[in-house]
Amino acid sequence: MSANRTDLFRWWIVMLYAAAMAWVEAAVVFYLRSMINRIEPHQPDPLPVIGGFASVELPREFATLVMLFAVGALTGRTWWARLGYTAIAFGVWDIFYYVFLKIMCGWPHSLFDWDVLFLLPMPWWGPVLAPVLISVLLILWGTVASQFERSSADTLSNGRAQVLTFTGVALALYVFMADALAAAPRGLEAIRLVLPERFDWPLFGVALVLMSTPMLLTSRKLLMPKPARTETKEDTESFPCRRNLKN
Repeated sequence: MSANRTDLFRWWIVMLYAAAMAWVEAAVVFYLRSMINRIEPHQPDPLPVIGGFASVELPREFATLVMLFAVGALTGRTWWARLGYTAIAFGVWDIFYYVFLKIMCGWPHSLFDWDVLFLLPMPWWGPVLAPVLISVLLILWGTVASQFERSSADTLSNGRAQVLTFTGVALALYVFMADALAAAPRGLEAIRLVLPERFDWPLFGVALVLMSTPMLLTSRKLLMPKPARTETKEDTESFPCRRNLKN
């Protein structure tokens, strides 16, 4: 099997793994939300403390991240490819999670329904569309990084691209956790009861553009025509016949 076909096979395996994992994740969330009557998460008392759910749910979310990173680490042959496959796994898992939840319980009703996206280190809130957009970006970047390792590695080594990317990530995290951060001075109970009403789409749009920097730079590099190779003095000396033909 050629290298290109092998990489494509790995890509499909990661996609299949992430989709299967999304079904498991959606099923678990469906069970939990049914038990606490929170199929629709955006309602008063959105994170009720019942039994030992909190002490189990937070480690479960961390374990999910470990599983996504593990499949990327095991699939890629270089660290750039491993990051790429991890990004693909995360993006596919997140998108299909919502697809499968819709199949299981009819929620979300639209891409603009609010959801509790994550709980570590504090609740992340946002419309479903926001994480889906990031997931699409992760799949696109991960595909470029895993299938065109050299070009993506050169781009990620660019210091300016790294600064722009991490700035975008920080802005996105702030937008998701802004309400929880505002409630933090009032204590854990206030954070638990936060129910956001407004999502900062303009700032999130800026974050998304900044996070797109590596993919855009790598894509531009791949699409640019390669400059024609000019014959050097060493080439002429190495192949005397060329010198004779010119004479």
